[in-house]
Amino acid sequence: MTTRFENGIVVTLGKNNRVLWNGSVVTEGEKIVAVGNAAELKQRFPNADSVDCTGKIVLPGFICTHHHFYSTMARGMAIPGEPASNFVEILERLWWKVDRALLDEDILLSAQIPLIECLRNGTTTVIDHHASPGMRDGSLDLIEKAVREAGIRGSLCYEVSDRNVLGGGVEENARFIRKVGKGDGQIAAMMGLHASFTISDETLEKCVGIAKDAGVGCHVHVAEDLADREDSLKKYGMPVVHRLDKMGASGEKCLFIHCVHIDESEMDIIAATKTAVVHNPESNMNNAVGVTRLFDLLKRNILVGLGTDGMSSDMLAQMRCAYLLHRLANHDPRVAFMEAPKLLLENNADIVERQFGIRLGELAKGRPADMAILDYQPPTVLDENNFLGHLIFGLVDATVDTTVCRGQILMQGKKILSMDEERIAARSRELAPKMWKRLAEL
Repeated sequence: MTTRFENGIVVTLGKNNRVLWNGSVVTEGEKIVAVGNAAELKQRFPNADSVDCTGKIVLPGFICTHHHFYSTMARGMAIPGEPASNFVEILERLWWKVDRALLDEDILLSAQIPLIECLRNGTTTVIDHHASPGMRDGSLDLIEKAVREAGIRGSLCYEVSDRNVLGGGVEENARFIRKVGKGDGQIAAMMGLHASFTISDETLEKCVGIAKDAGVGCHVHVAEDLADREDSLKKYGMPVVHRLDKMGASGEKCLFIHCVHIDESEMDIIAATKTAVVHNPESNMNNAVGVTRLFDLLKRNILVGLGTDGMSSDMLAQMRCAYLLHRLANHDPRVAFMEAPKLLLENNADIVERQFGIRLGELAKGRPADMAILDYQPPTVLDENNFLGHLIFGLVDATVDTTVCRGQILMQGKKILSMDEERIAARSRELAPKMWKRLAEL
């Protein structure tokens, strides 16, 4: 089927970003076949279906390079006991109980809810990191089912950890990696690891071997809190990145998440191994763990992407948070205007290309038909030279009207087409109190 998304302000992004007023994007199947002037493309493709984008801005779909779908059912829950005073207590008193309390339908719903929120926010590709030791085997199949139903792209993994049982999750990861193989452009797989301080050398060696044999990367939290660094120094006599690299868990397809508490020698290893880093500013602020040294990473040409760490599925809000955080942290109002958007609009696409083997993040002939179409009436001139100003100070507050992935319209006129949002939310409200009760008894 051929569709013209016409009469909007088309922002192509890519190396030669163009802003086309009264522009159109024409899709056929899963690909873009033309981008240009609306009147001209209407003449070229007269029989195509038409979606009117008047009063809207058309962008490539947004990408989240680190998410935790499974955290959804904790929303609104009163955490039992004394409030956590540090990061390790947050894990012990909240997240490590949440993941143990999840049952099969909880896992499915916990994925469906944030996937609906992805559609509402124009997020069309997600790299997720899952944990559910109470219902581990087959859990990634449930998440895959939710992602396919939603219609977006997802790279999935299970969070291997020794905290409940030695090597917990290794087989689930290995099974899913074998099942997915090289992927189909919609679903990909990685080897998930929790963090250095919950993984023994034995487990880490096993995971790295599976990943290397399958040609996939490792997806691991790295020095999110100082406790991870101190644990590695005490147990292994080296910082976290040195340990992971020594064990083979670094490389071009690997994702190091957070990297808040790393030193210059660790940054040099990340750069030398071409490992990608994912920055999660809202989560780091929420957990009070510190601020990633973003500019020290970037000046080493390290590929740094942007994730949410389960906080939300709104990538524009995450970009704006990164912009503000690094101005404050560096006491410098001259920084982050270029860098924060680059993490979202360019670097995330580079990371996904390593995972899926496809090039996203640009509206151009031959590219995948993934789009976010937002309500936006520019109050000032909008062109290639000032687009970032509109992105940071205008589009961040705009509402997504239509979301397209793989050429399929998944939300239109703000109505989710691929999922039954009302039914899913109602069922989640039924099951959440039961999950909370199980958690309180752990």
